[in-house]
Amino acid sequence: MILFSEAYEIVMGNCLVADTEFVSFADSLNRVLAEDVRADRDIPPFNRAAVDGYACRRSDLDKTLAVKGLIKAGEAPLFKIEEGECCKIMTGAIVPEGADFVFMVEDSQEAEPGKVRYTGKTPKNNISFRGEDIRQGDIVLKKGRIIRPQDIAVLASVGHVIVEVSCKPLVGVISTGDELVEPDEKPEPAEIRNSNAWQLLAQAERAGGKPKYYGIAPDDEDVTYEMVSGAIAENDIVILTGGVSMGDYDFVQDVLKRAGVKILFDKVRVQPGKPTTFGTHQGGVVFALPGNPVSCFVQFEVLVKPFMYKMCGADWKPAVHPMKLAAKYERKSAERAAWVPVRITDDFRAEPVEYHGSAHITAMPYANGLLFMEPGQKIIEKDETVMVRFI
Repeated sequence: MILFSEAYEIVMGNCLVADTEFVSFADSLNRVLAEDVRADRDIPPFNRAAVDGYACRRSDLDKTLAVKGLIKAGEAPLFKIEEGECCKIMTGAIVPEGADFVFMVEDSQEAEPGKVRYTGKTPKNNISFRGEDIRQGDIVLKKGRIIRPQDIAVLASVGHVIVEVSCKPLVGVISTGDELVEPDEKPEPAEIRNSNAWQLLAQAERAGGKPKYYGIAPDDEDVTYEMVSGAIAENDIVILTGGVSMGDYDFVQDVLKRAGVKILFDKVRVQPGKPTTFGTHQGGVVFALPGNPVSCFVQFEVLVKPFMYKMCGADWKPAVHPMKLAAKYERKSAERAAWVPVRITDDFRAEPVEYHGSAHITAMPYANGLLFMEPGQKIIEKDETVMVRFI
């Protein structure tokens, strides 16, 4: 058995590098940016009125001003402001030449028809000046960013409508075991529904992958080999679940070796997830995760997800926050490290989720995060500060 930290280093040290492709900015949500994006012009591109009001010279604020005209957003001014003049101006409109101040309608008073006075007390120019946000040529989004809705707004604002992004990793998913049936089937007394594959497909998609389901491999070595070989040929990453323990029908490792996979580790000193297996081959990698669904979920989050993001060149780190433990937590054995599912309480404390072992998947929807316990660490006292990794 190797330490979890060693397993993590091995996985990340064998990361693949994704190709890139060009997509419409409208289709780039959650993709990893593979280029720096630069502004094609100053932002704002002109001196812009930040409020509805009157544009004038600051030096004329104590005078009665003749209203010269109106400037709407989207039209170019046809005049300039001279001494003793102002013009009505709408939010977003170009401030005309000669004006260096805009006062709000609320800070104005009509002195006589066609003339206004400034009535405000704390002068604020209310002008967004050309280039004060971004200068032409400046980087507005950096390579490696996972594109969010606000990033799409930035892409739109600089006219970057075709975006270079990393290709989605192709992820093949296989469940193993004669005891499994699909979710739409009624299990016999000795059978269980296959939840792991559908969980992994969702996790892989959420992590930016393009998952494909290959079905349930029966407890037959030759059939499993054919399914695994087919998945390896078509994907960057293959994830198997089940068949990696020490039972008579746990032959996944033998199948992987037969398929040309070099096993780099097959046991990790961690719970849940001790029999987690990782290997490489000429075209990609294979993760063989435990069959218990909590183990499967957790090991994807802490090993497979970081691998996928690094493969895509993402500048990604898990969200980890310090918080107080809501109640004392004690585990029976501290031989291995542990990932403990926790719920974040309303007062922002970490409360261990009650679950009855790594098969208790119905407890996981109540977990918001995981806390890590080192080997030998058996107890965490109430109110002790822990680092919680959000999931």
